[in-house]
Amino acid sequence: MLLAALLALVYSPPAARAAANTPGLGKPISPSDLKAWDITVLPDGTGLPPGSGTAAQGAKLFDDKCALCHGQGAKGGIANMLIGNPSLTAHGIASNKTIANFWGQSTTLFDYIRRAMPWPAPRILSDDDVYALCAYLLAGNKLIPEDEPMNAQTLPKVKMPNRDNFIIKFPDRI
Repeated sequence: MLLAALLALVYSPPAARAAANTPGLGKPISPSDLKAWDITVLPDGTGLPPGSGTAAQGAKLFDDKCALCHGQGAKGGIANMLIGNPSLTAHGIASNKTIANFWGQSTTLFDYIRRAMPWPAPRILSDDDVYALCAYLLAGNKLIPEDEPMNAQTLPKVKMPNRDNFIIKFPDRI
């Protein structure tokens, strides 16, 4: 009996052998299940969804959903300040890294807000809400005009002040 099981394992397809080594927990994920979590936005804007938002819309959303942690006007609270451009060298590694002084890509802002905010209930914001919050934060940091809407076309075009100060470890993978 042991020999038969061993022979079946050795001569079975690789997928079957791999399945035999799992604890048998959970269920296989379907493509439709995976699609809900496939929300990555790349630096060039690939993956940005349809939608749009303005700084004025974002200001109201920020007051309702974000100010509790990030403070009024995004100037800092129990979580980091998001608007402002403090020195990155004055306090060494402990320097406050903000959107204006540290972030290299504007699309990272969209990706992060959509994926992780508001804490502790991430992924409750609509895509329009996320674009509006991006517009509010970028305008507050004087990186875009107050009246410029953010969407899949305009957001990747925002040039971040720190965009050229990162060392790409694997440039051939980009």
